[in-house]
Amino acid sequence: MQMKTLRDIKVGETAKVVKIHGEGGLKRRIMDMGITKGTEIFVRKVAPLGDPIEVTVRGYELTLRKDDADILEME
Repeated sequence: MQMKTLRDIKVGETAKVVKIHGEGGLKRRIMDMGITKGTEIFVRKVAPLGDPIEVTVRGYELTLRKDDADILEME
């Protein structure tokens, strides 16, 4: 079974973070934004070319690049 990432979640859907892949600074930066294991993320918008993705996390809006969205394993 293929891993489902934040990039795979459609606009208007909510998903929960299962695991944050990646290392070092990138993982730390994602966690500093409030995205941790168990956090629910609502996908608000996706730019016309698919990058960036606008999401709502813990009541605030956040914009993530596709590369950052790829390290977030979702359920």
